[in-house]
Amino acid sequence: MRQRSPAVLLQLRLWLLAVSALPAFLGVLAADLSKEPFTIRISCGSFDDVRTSPTDTLWYRDFGYTGGRFANATRPSYIIPPLKTLRYFPLSDGPENCYNINNVPNGHYQVRLFFALLDNPNLDSEPIFDVSVEGTLFSSLLLGWSSDDEKTFAEALVFVQDSSLSVCFHSTGHGDPSILSIEVLQIDDNGYNFGPSWGKGTVLRTAKRLRCGSGKSAFDEDLHGIHWGGDRFWLGLQTLSSSSDDQSISTENVIAETLIAPNFYPRSLYQSAIVGTDRQPSLSFEMDVTPNKNYSVWLHFAEIDNGVTAEEQRVFDILINGDTAFKDVDIVRMTGERFTALVLNKTVAVSGTTLKIILQPVKGTRAIINAIEVFEIIAAEKKTLPQEVSTLRTLKGSLGLPLRFGWNGDPCVPQQHPWSGVDCQFDNTKGNWVIDGLGLDNQGLRGVIPGDISKLQHLQSINLSGNSIKGNIPTSVGTISALQVLDLSYNELNGSIPESLGQLTSLQILNLNGNRLSGRVPASLGGRPLHRARFNFTDNAGLCGIPGLRECGPHLSVAAKIGMAFGVLLAILFLVNILRAQKLAAAREAPYAKSRTQFTRDVQMAKHQRPSESSRSSNNESSPHLLS
Repeated sequence: MRQRSPAVLLQLRLWLLAVSALPAFLGVLAADLSKEPFTIRISCGSFDDVRTSPTDTLWYRDFGYTGGRFANATRPSYIIPPLKTLRYFPLSDGPENCYNINNVPNGHYQVRLFFALLDNPNLDSEPIFDVSVEGTLFSSLLLGWSSDDEKTFAEALVFVQDSSLSVCFHSTGHGDPSILSIEVLQIDDNGYNFGPSWGKGTVLRTAKRLRCGSGKSAFDEDLHGIHWGGDRFWLGLQTLSSSSDDQSISTENVIAETLIAPNFYPRSLYQSAIVGTDRQPSLSFEMDVTPNKNYSVWLHFAEIDNGVTAEEQRVFDILINGDTAFKDVDIVRMTGERFTALVLNKTVAVSGTTLKIILQPVKGTRAIINAIEVFEIIAAEKKTLPQEVSTLRTLKGSLGLPLRFGWNGDPCVPQQHPWSGVDCQFDNTKGNWVIDGLGLDNQGLRGVIPGDISKLQHLQSINLSGNSIKGNIPTSVGTISALQVLDLSYNELNGSIPESLGQLTSLQILNLNGNRLSGRVPASLGGRPLHRARFNFTDNAGLCGIPGLRECGPHLSVAAKIGMAFGVLLAILFLVNILRAQKLAAAREAPYAKSRTQFTRDVQMAKHQRPSESSRSSNNESSPHLLS
């Protein structure tokens, strides 16, 4: 059988490579040319839209925030975009504050936040706070962040599933959280797929992203990447560590297999690299990590060394924390030719505080690497049932909750920062968090209890005692079937006790003392203390009907009460009719009385005109008298 020449084999391999790459190339064209990814950039604290050089990037004026105040900013790093304002959140405004961005198309997003300091000469220290996205805590700013370029921003890859995105800032009591800008950048739905556990249940936090061989840091835009890459930031690195004896190389050659879905790495990323030396052919990189976490490691290679032109001239193993992650890596063999990008991905569990990567040559020349990415894999938090979140917000307004409570974001997640006064429980059947307790006693509340409180159907305890809450006890409270404790004592509640409270068969503690309630205590509640429940109705002057309270008058049924009311109405109508008749009679009698008075006056005048008759009449006592 005739054997093909090496040149023919090379041409065949190149043809097969081109054919295999065609779908990916067409995918790039479709993603790049048919539409732009959804993008929002917010300049926090700004009243106007802002454009920044050198890329003329548009930053929208501040919107979507739940509170906080604006101020001028001091930019602590050259990485930070040249914006002049920020939004900060004093603790007096509440421990949790958020940006809620609506109308975000469902999909996969890179969310990046830049931090800054208040432009205030009296500022003593930088703020320390936590940051969450979609309820999942992914970043904690620690002391010294403002002097470390890599820590002046935080970045996470997250899925948007309900057309809105929330980014929240959680105070730790050390300074006021301050945020310079927020970027929401859509990426490919399958971006950074690291394996079976990847998906909507995970959030990836960018722990490290390095561009090796170049001392110049750059964004994807600087490296001529396309927008579907998320405009990643690559920290420039000329040597992997200060103690290593390695060197940088670069090339002007075009690199193949770049800008390919789903991650769309820019071509320029592979035109520089770090290589080992003859004296120290291996390469070593080490970074601090959070212990007992899983990390997704992405390693980038392209054979750009002029000293390596064929297979088996550079072969090396890759060890991560002492374990062999990849064995016998030969870039030319794995890509088919030189100047072609190769990306390797490995998920590792790290028990300690260090992640160490070693590239160890096993054949040929020294090791090489072009770029490194490390992501912490975080399990996405399950959110609280939306109806319960909405009800708590209604409660916040109706009760007049003080500003210091905040109550922004999700009440139960991140679990490290639940809402003050709210107890949460995870419901395995629903796959969501639910509210099972409210503890807002002695908080200076002055509103009313809304009827919507009954929508918190998982409540087991309500304690609103020691406030100045007014109005009635909502009848709907009687439908919260799981309720075991209801303490509304020492408020200004009025009206009667709802009969519906008798339906709460699980109720063990009912404190309504110290209010302005009136009427008869429902019979269904009056006998409950015999069943080891503890009820307190004292200090309500208008209440009656159980031992310890005043006696009530005769108890009337509903029908009797209606009958009495009807009788009173008839009596009122009868009296009205009598008064009306008397008034009519008086009106008819008035002309007759006037005529009779005139007749009497005429008779009296006649007496004065006939004195002789009068004299004779007086002498004759037996004569008849004229009645006047």
